[in-house]
Amino acid sequence: MSRIGRMPITIPAGVDVKIDGQHVSVKKDKTEMNLDVHPSISAKMEGSEIIVERHSDDKDHRALHGLTRALIHNMVVGVTEGFTKTLEINGIGYRAQKQGNKVVFNLGYSHPIEMVGPAGITIDVKDNQVIVQGADKQLVGETAAKIRSLRVPDVYKGKGIKYAGEHLIIKEGKTGANK
Repeated sequence: MSRIGRMPITIPAGVDVKIDGQHVSVKKDKTEMNLDVHPSISAKMEGSEIIVERHSDDKDHRALHGLTRALIHNMVVGVTEGFTKTLEINGIGYRAQKQGNKVVFNLGYSHPIEMVGPAGITIDVKDNQVIVQGADKQLVGETAAKIRSLRVPDVYKGKGIKYAGEHLIIKEGKTGANK
């Protein structure tokens, strides 16, 4: 049995979970997330816990068991705490500015790049850091990856946008003939 899939998901106080057949919805205050569970997987409430079970020991069903449990757990964590990704901007003249609901990036191109976050995602700028926050873990990671792809870090100088804590391997430049 899946080690991840068999772990119960505890529901914190104030979180409303509804399971209607194959549809799971998690809600707290104004934040609501929904998931349609695969037909070979079932989720049920037992007290203040969610139990995810599979119907057979098929290889595909075993894989879906852990995945479904992780997705439901991420929904519960997302509506209670939320998820955050922090990016750092390195390079002379590289900067980001928040203008209303959009962020304007100056990354050494001939033009500034304007980006508006998707619904449910907030993008904040502090000094040389861009902070992406939201309830949906996948959407937060996807938005952070899109921002990073605007200017991927250079392998020789390290200029660009990188994740906070990301370790870059800087290549050595040409040495030339020393004769």
